[in-house]
Amino acid sequence: MIHFNKLTPLDYATYLPYFENQRYCLCAYSLSSIIAWTNTEYIPLGAEYEGALVVAAEFETVKKNRHLLLPILPERMFTPEELVTVAELAGHAEYWFVPETYVNHFGEGAVGRHFTITHQGAYDDYVYRVDDLARLKGNRYSKKRNLINQFQRDYVDPGKVAIDFINRDNALECLVFLEAWCQEHDCDADDQVDLSCEKQAAINTLNHFDVFDLKGILLRIDGQVNAFGISAPLTRDMATLQYEKAFGSIKGLYQYFDNACARMLFNGFTYLNKESDMGVPGLAKAKQSYHPFKMVRSVKLILKS
Repeated sequence: MIHFNKLTPLDYATYLPYFENQRYCLCAYSLSSIIAWTNTEYIPLGAEYEGALVVAAEFETVKKNRHLLLPILPERMFTPEELVTVAELAGHAEYWFVPETYVNHFGEGAVGRHFTITHQGAYDDYVYRVDDLARLKGNRYSKKRNLINQFQRDYVDPGKVAIDFINRDNALECLVFLEAWCQEHDCDADDQVDLSCEKQAAINTLNHFDVFDLKGILLRIDGQVNAFGISAPLTRDMATLQYEKAFGSIKGLYQYFDNACARMLFNGFTYLNKESDMGVPGLAKAKQSYHPFKMVRSVKLILKS
């Protein structure tokens, strides 16, 4: 049997070596994200096995959602046969958030002998070139540049805007803004489960910002936080934009701030992962409007009897 322990912010430094130069391009493989998404429903667990970290997700009420991630270690990938062994020892039947590249590497036939392969379309990640979003060159970004110019004229040029890096001292301002942002977007409505969970994850992240290996910026207008963004390293050449919140009522703010995030939070990385759209049509449209360089498809592996 594999014996799991609950993952908490105090475990971050202990398990971080498993994630250095890890190979999976889906945002689910960010250690800070795994830990921060803890809430009353989702509990992340971890165990060391054969030189790898095995992460399990347990759920308080919706037991059918319990799953494993692919074992995490920089040196190699576990074979499909090894995944069967891990699942059986862990008492699990499903792997979620498996990059399709894993299936391509070992072959659909080899993986399919042991698992049923199902596409998780709502959890495909949007990946962009950092340079594209930092420079916004070409006709396809002309509308974005126009909105940025309007925000520049109305807010930046008059001296109303200031951008700072997030730290332990100003994280509370982001929490206050987050509450206001969630009122604007009705995060706590019954049909907004994903937004409600993301809100709690953002709260957990900001409350432990000095523990996690993260970079973040906030934007103030007339001294009040109106946007914040937080990035986390994922692979050797890719980082995620784990959170990006800005008031939608201020014209051009989101476009201006998104460009600032690309310029200030992704130095040294080639690719920017904006995570998935969670099946929300409006979010999908917004992410598509920035012309992703590629999509990273997420699949579910269900152990065959």
